[in-house]
Amino acid sequence: MTEPDPSVRLIYLLERIAQEQCQDAFSELFQSVAPRLKAYAMKLGSPPMEAEEIAQDSMLTVWRKAAQFNPRLASPHTWLFTIARNRRIDFYRKQREELLDSDDLWPDPESGELDVAVSSDLDAQLLRTLIDALPADQRQVLFKMYFEDKSHSEIAEEMDIPLGTVKSRLRLAMAKLENLAQEQFVWLLIILTTIH
Repeated sequence: MTEPDPSVRLIYLLERIAQEQCQDAFSELFQSVAPRLKAYAMKLGSPPMEAEEIAQDSMLTVWRKAAQFNPRLASPHTWLFTIARNRRIDFYRKQREELLDSDDLWPDPESGELDVAVSSDLDAQLLRTLIDALPADQRQVLFKMYFEDKSHSEIAEEMDIPLGTVKSRLRLAMAKLENLAQEQFVWLLIILTTIH
């Protein structure tokens, strides 16, 4: 007697979550998958507490985006572990961003704070400048992922390009944005040090 394929059960649970928002299906999926996602995050170098947070955040994403899973494009394991990998990247990227506060860059001598509207306008302007500096193909993929909240496979299908091309363009775009942001930061520090 052959063992049943565990992927079949995972597909069934994901479909029930997507179609019915079934809490029982999610509970079963959580108990089956969350410990493996935590172990995966730890294998990638996350400490146990952070790995636990990444696993929980990943499962929350699964709950919200179960309808985006397509068994014809990826196995459930691949889809779930890709979510965990992406959440781990987001987790550490967010931590890096929190190391530097915008008040450190734009001090107001009277109150110590910038007006929120001005600060957010500056952030938006800087972000637009950075994104506009990307090549058109990278900018388009980045926009679809972060502003239209589309998955890699949805972008590939919509743009009629291979999934690997989508991932490659995103990787290149993120690397270029990081380099551009660092350049902007260095210029800003130079300007601030010459003012004082």
